[in-house]
Amino acid sequence: MMKEVVDKLVKWLQDSVKEAGCKGIVYGLSGGVDSAVVAGLSKLAFGDESLAIMMPINSCEEDEKDAKLVIEKFNLNAIKVDLSKTYSELEKSVENGDNSMAYANIKPRLRMTTLYYYAQLKKYLVAGTGNKSEFTVGYFTKYGDSGSDLMPLVDFTKKEIYELAKYLGVPDKIIQKPPSAGLFENQTDEDEMGFSYDDLEKFINNEKIDSNIEEKIKRMVKISEHKRNFAKSFRR
Repeated sequence: MMKEVVDKLVKWLQDSVKEAGCKGIVYGLSGGVDSAVVAGLSKLAFGDESLAIMMPINSCEEDEKDAKLVIEKFNLNAIKVDLSKTYSELEKSVENGDNSMAYANIKPRLRMTTLYYYAQLKKYLVAGTGNKSEFTVGYFTKYGDSGSDLMPLVDFTKKEIYELAKYLGVPDKIIQKPPSAGLFENQTDEDEMGFSYDDLEKFINNEKIDSNIEEKIKRMVKISEHKRNFAKSFRR
């Protein structure tokens, strides 16, 4: 069953890149499970015509160590582009504000810019690493980590991502670590969202969950609708 899913994903990646007249794909490698799955799929689909990019921005050293585990596991073609100074300079240049997330979301947007630079340089497409659970509630940065040409994991819930990770042979350390966007110290996805991925999985599958959590998820789905679509456009 899982082999069939992986085979379909690999073929879809290959067909999508070929249709675009490109040679391979580039993606961000964070040290998390989602990007590790994309790494494994990319290696199967394109071999050395896939590029993993580590893009630390004052990031946790442990995340980089985990990313290197993935590089070693799949023998990836990988580079590191440290964006810490770039982020710091931009932070100095913009108006001071009290919205910490406005600053934090600069990070994935800088990474998106970096990925597209290398994509154009190498005639690759950019592969995103977002999954169905995140996409459903808008737990991503608009024109940041959602900025991509291909989204191979967007129809897979977090639970299914773990199943793919195990099948592909992603290191256990990465599978077992708490999911985090890594935007600030000690951040975890579930703490920030205010509910667990298990509850979100049940919501997606129309299963019964606590009514307060259900309302919270529904609200997140509603207010993030604009993030899942192109810019709303006036038509004459």
